Amino acid sequence: MAETQVTPKSKPKPVAIAAPPTAFETPKFEMPKFEMPKFEMPKMEVPPAFREMAEKGIAQTKANYDKMKSTAEQTTDMLEETYSTASAGCTGYGLKLIETARANSNAAFDLFGQLLGAKSYSEVVEKTTAYMRTQFDTLTAQAKDLSEHAQKVATDTAEPIKGTMSTIGKAA
Repeated sequence: MAETQVTPKSKPKPVAIAAPPTAFETPKFEMPKFEMPKFEMPKMEVPPAFREMAEKGIAQTKANYDKMKSTAEQTTDMLEETYSTASAGCTGYGLKLIETARANSNAAFDLFGQLLGAKSYSEVVEKTTAYMRTQFDTLTAQAKDLSEHAQKVATDTAEPIKGTMSTIGKAA
């Protein structure tokens, strides 16, 4: 709200009155300026025994760091080799499973084809019984082969771990 001031023989002039700050305005102020205190380091002589002890500690820490770094690199190499061996072994095992399933499926389809051509019930029983006998032997051989392959994969995967752990154990 503006007030006007009237003077004789002149037009009224508006006079601005400063409005109080609104809720959205922030008051303006300046931060006081402080100077940082300047501390001077006291000059003192480090005893030679203390200096020697500190140097030995630093050398020992560096040697321990080098050993730890070497061990970490060996472990990383071992993990990479183990992973690639396990990956290849699992792929081979999966392929053997697919081959086994294909052979079993082909045998089952062959049986069904023979059963469709059977002329009597006794011929169906005979063919089914012969299939079951051969399939039992086949499944036993397949299970043995898969078990041997799984054992080989486990052994091959564990070899890098054994070698690395024995190397690390000797270094420690």
